[in-house]
Amino acid sequence: MTRFVLTKILHAIITFVLSGIVIFFGVRLLPGDPALAMAGEEATPERLDAIRADLGLDQPLLVQFLKFLGSIVTGDLGDSTRTGLPVTSMIATTLPVTLWLALYAIVVAVVVGIALGMLAERYRGKWPEIGSNFIALLGLSVPNFWLGLLAILTLAVSLGWFPASGYVDVLSDPIRGIYYLTLPAVILGTSLAAVITRQTRASMIETMGTDYVRMARAKGLSRPRVLFRYGLRNSLIVLVTIVGLQLGGLISGAVVTERIFALPGIGKLTLDAVFSRDYPVIQAVVLVITASYILINLAVDILYSVINPQIRVNEDAK
Repeated sequence: MTRFVLTKILHAIITFVLSGIVIFFGVRLLPGDPALAMAGEEATPERLDAIRADLGLDQPLLVQFLKFLGSIVTGDLGDSTRTGLPVTSMIATTLPVTLWLALYAIVVAVVVGIALGMLAERYRGKWPEIGSNFIALLGLSVPNFWLGLLAILTLAVSLGWFPASGYVDVLSDPIRGIYYLTLPAVILGTSLAAVITRQTRASMIETMGTDYVRMARAKGLSRPRVLFRYGLRNSLIVLVTIVGLQLGGLISGAVVTERIFALPGIGKLTLDAVFSRDYPVIQAVVLVITASYILINLAVDILYSVINPQIRVNEDAK
């Protein structure tokens, strides 16, 4: 087990280093001049040169890259060229909003997806399966931005059940915080719930048709007990894969949802940084999102070995 975990951690570190290289040079390829964005169109060449020198953009790329690596090691990601605030404090303020939204969306998607998937397997060929498949198809087909606007128009503006925008810190006021995040989380988790529904249904159908399940039923175990003890448990590997990969996708893909519901999350920070060519913020945000992907994949790999020890044994044997 130790060798398996250490190997996965080493792979994660290598991936993070390579990602940092891609992020640094990729940001430099963005069109536009951050000095010009800061100083304005009427700025003199001397003023632009002074800003570039202050930001370190007049130095060779190799020197800038070494400073970038040093900032990652020390945790000092510099100051925003747009606001002048430390980048770490800006991320520390906005990242929790996105994390709460993504976690809430994951919970909604898992609960709804597993329930609909098990319902579809239990009533194959009947109207519950048809209804579950129809809901999953809608969730995969309807874009989140359109669904979000429709939800605001009907559930927030017309009916007044939910707030149309705004955010309340979940830790300071849990009830109001969850209330304000409910509608955005449901919208963000819709497509994931549809994927989980289809995968749960397919996995459960395959599992319930195996010999050991037939043997359990022949010994007198009730169908619900077999369904939860054998069917759902053996479907967890597929669900862990989907949830693990999609959690990182929800963190990075919450830009549209945060924009629609005016949430002060990492998505809004990213858009503002891109529009103003704020190199330090762009680098830091992409780096944080990349690190979240890597850490989530690492956790999923380790969780694999707990759910299915055969995976760990096969890796150790290589």
